[in-house]
Amino acid sequence: MACPTFSVVVPVLGEPGINATLEAIDRIRGDEKIEVIVVDGDPAGGTIAHIPPHRALCLAAPRGRASQMNAGAARAGGEVLVFLHADTRLPAGAFALLREAVAAGAAAGAFDLAFDTDAPLLSLIARAGSLRSRLTGMPFGDQTQFFTREAFTALGGFAPLPLMEDVDIMRRARRRGLPVTILPAAARTSVRRWREEGLLRCTTRNWAIFLLYLCGVPPRRLARFYPSRRG
Repeated sequence: MACPTFSVVVPVLGEPGINATLEAIDRIRGDEKIEVIVVDGDPAGGTIAHIPPHRALCLAAPRGRASQMNAGAARAGGEVLVFLHADTRLPAGAFALLREAVAAGAAAGAFDLAFDTDAPLLSLIARAGSLRSRLTGMPFGDQTQFFTREAFTALGGFAPLPLMEDVDIMRRARRRGLPVTILPAAARTSVRRWREEGLLRCTTRNWAIFLLYLCGVPPRRLARFYPSRRG
C-alpha cells in the first residue's frame, strides 16, 4: 500500500473527547491519503483504550508533548507531518491548503488561530495571536504546526523541553532558513483552559512566558508558571 501523504499526530493525556477529534478529521479528509496517530502520555493507555482499532494507530510514549509528538513522527509514514492538539479542529479544506503550501515550497508552518467561540474579546486575542505568528514566523502548537518529513528530520524533531517546544522548533526552522508559512485559514481551539483559569490571567501568562523565553529564560524555569498540560 502506498504511503499516506499526510500523517496527523495527536498527543493526548486524559483526553475524554478523543473520538470527537478523530471524527472531526474524518469529516474533512475528503479523498486525501491520511493516517492518524494518537500518542498517549499515560503508560496505561487511558485515552487510547477508548479508540476503536480502525480509527487510528495508537501508541504510548513517555509523558510530555515533545516526547509524544516525536514518538508519533517516528512511526509516521506520511510525507507531511501535522501535529494536532486533541482540543483543536482543523478547518474545512485543511489538507488541500497544506498540499498547496508544500507544493509552493513551504517546509514548515501552521494555521491561523481561532477559538470555538465568537466572544468578542477572545476573537480579538485570536487575531492578535495570528498576527504575532505572521510577524515572528513562530506559530504556537495550538495553531496545528506542520512540517515536511525532510524538514522535520533536518531539525531533529522537537527538543525535549517541558514547555515552548513548539516555539523552539519554529525558531530553529527560521534560523536554518527554512520557509515557514502561515496558512490562510484558522484551526479552531477549545477555550476550556481560558474558562478554567480566567481570560486575563491565561492570556497575560502566555504572552509573558513567550516574551521571557525569547529573552533567554530557560523553559524549565518557565514551566513552574504553567499548569500541568494534557498531552
